[in-house]
Amino acid sequence: MSLKRQPETNPTNTTSFGDSMERSSVALQLLERIKSALIRGDLKPGDYLPSETELTHSLGIGKSSVREAIKMLQAIGIVEVKRGQGTMIRREPGAPLVDPMAFGMILARGMTRDVLEFRLMFEPAYTLQAMGSATAEDHRRIQQSIDAMEEAISSGAQTSQHDIAFHRAILHSTHNPMTIRVGETLLQLIEAALETSMRSLPETALKDHKAIYAAFKAGDSTGIHAAITVSSESWETNLTYDGESDISAAPR
Repeated sequence: MSLKRQPETNPTNTTSFGDSMERSSVALQLLERIKSALIRGDLKPGDYLPSETELTHSLGIGKSSVREAIKMLQAIGIVEVKRGQGTMIRREPGAPLVDPMAFGMILARGMTRDVLEFRLMFEPAYTLQAMGSATAEDHRRIQQSIDAMEEAISSGAQTSQHDIAFHRAILHSTHNPMTIRVGETLLQLIEAALETSMRSLPETALKDHKAIYAAFKAGDSTGIHAAITVSSESWETNLTYDGESDISAAPR
């Protein structure tokens, strides 16, 4: 028999989830209650949810609804189901099987200018954030991405991944999980445009990256804004989506 201490499967008072639920959209209601418990601090990272049986009895819902809610939480990387122990709130968000934010932004991307405006707002912000938190290793990765891009261009083998590697290296230099998640979603949205840019204007993209990183290394916030503004001109030309002309004509 193992002497290893097993975590308690019910450290959380089920009353924090409220009274019994109405029958409609039960799993979604349970998700909202769990979210509210996390916001209030009744649930914390590392805590175990009440067992399936306890949630069923205390909330007056079926086991299938509890299981559905748990699967949703697993899919977005919020909980981890540990066999024989229970369902634990992750200490850090896991890699989601489904990223609702990514899908939401993809569906809302219809206006090219909306994506451009968001990037123009967000990229300088996370670059400045990274400037204050980048380590020597982060700087090495950023420079390495520039070198790799330059080498690929010289042999005509450049792709959007060489462009993305630079932005990702800066993004991850923030060491802020929330910033990184939003940034990764943005990179997914603009990947197609970056692919076009790398085919038509690779030298321009490389020059822009070098200018951004020069300001980054110098701690020059004004220079970062200026370099990103210049860089935006090339991605504004290439960032287009099917049906854009129809959408752009719609009233705002």
